[in-house]
Amino acid sequence: PCISGIIIFEYFGLKYQDIHKGAEPMESFEPKKLALIRIWQILKEYSDYDHPLTQDDIARHLENDYGIVIERKAISRNISLLKEAGIEIESRRAGSYLEGRDFEDSELKLLIDGVLCSKHITAKHSADLIDRLCGLSNKYFRSHVKNIYSVNDWSKTDNQALFYNIELIDTAIEQKLRIAYDYNKIGIDKKLHKSSYQVVSPYQLILHNQRYYLMAYSEYWGNMVFHRLDRITNMKLTEEKSTDLQSIPGYKNGIDYKKLSSAMPYMYSDEPEWIDFVADVGIVNQIIDWFGNDIRIAKSSDNENQVKVSVVASPNAMVHWAMQYIDYVEVTAPESIRERICNSLQSGMKEYHVYPEGRVLYERTYVEKCL
Repeated sequence: PCISGIIIFEYFGLKYQDIHKGAEPMESFEPKKLALIRIWQILKEYSDYDHPLTQDDIARHLENDYGIVIERKAISRNISLLKEAGIEIESRRAGSYLEGRDFEDSELKLLIDGVLCSKHITAKHSADLIDRLCGLSNKYFRSHVKNIYSVNDWSKTDNQALFYNIELIDTAIEQKLRIAYDYNKIGIDKKLHKSSYQVVSPYQLILHNQRYYLMAYSEYWGNMVFHRLDRITNMKLTEEKSTDLQSIPGYKNGIDYKKLSSAMPYMYSDEPEWIDFVADVGIVNQIIDWFGNDIRIAKSSDNENQVKVSVVASPNAMVHWAMQYIDYVEVTAPESIRERICNSLQSGMKEYHVYPEGRVLYERTYVEKCL
């Protein structure tokens, strides 16, 4: 029965009212048999190495939070029972505290930082996840975590369907079914607008450069595609069976994740190939960050301040990457990529009204050679 909004329970003939956490104690209270689990919860919420709880502290929380009144000896017995059950509780003169938790505070902070910088998660979902992660520690941890209040200041997607799409993709992969969805681009109004309708065979979700990508095979285009998950809307399962991954050229042995991450730094879907370039020695860190350790790198015999590098990478991605580091990198082979970079540079110079007969903006690498 429910009387004036307060739920009344029957427990072995004993009536008590449901006392919510933080409520004032009332005449009726939870059965003392619940004291064991409540003591564990109190230790989880209020204790750590720097904040041990005495038996009087625990008794006060039991009464104030749950309306349970028991003797100090009973508290001691319950703590001993929890220890026997494998709960890592340490007791010393100053009191008892929960020693073992599922996650250390430093691990929780790492996970929270991961949620914050994940641009594919909406601000609302980020705040909710951070709040639940904070709940895995105690109240003292939460007081040191200010990120939850600044989550709206981070660059986040507005696509609310992200988690639903993840579940749908997992189902499609497990049942070997194709999926259909709208793929979108962001317009000048900063909102998603449909650019194409896709029906693909999904294989994997890949986290790359703080973005989630769906790796799938497009039967229409006949190649692998990498679509941003936060740009996908109106996803649904189809009844068509997906294409077997091993039947796709280049994937006979499955997905080589190491090769994938280093060969496609911008998730282009063209075929990777060997590409040679020279670079300033000062950006070796960036080269390793982008392409990994499976590259050929050696000092240049022509210039002690440069290195020669060979990588297996997507040509489209390499053009984009080389333009990003244009002041420090020169692609030497293949010639087709050099020509594409030269064309991009010449187009860029025209945009800034700099022509071959005019002033040259750069003294080195492509610009002089492209003129």
